[in-house]
Amino acid sequence: MNPKRNPVKRSRLQGPNAAKKPGGFDGKTKFEGYGEEMIEKTVSQSGNSGRVYLPPEWVGKNVKIIRIN
Repeated sequence: MNPKRNPVKRSRLQGPNAAKKPGGFDGKTKFEGYGEEMIEKTVSQSGNSGRVYLPPEWVGKNVKIIRIN
């Protein structure tokens, strides 16, 4: 395992939402991770892609992006 890599723990959701699709899985995945800060933003259009603006203090830092809907 690469010591520089910070793995994110993934597990399938259980419970009342699990029966939405055949096989008992609704397509959602639970992520758990550790970090310094969390920010919630909406992706804006940027040409043929999307863009998220982050604070200038974050330049050069590693971030993880998780689409929630």
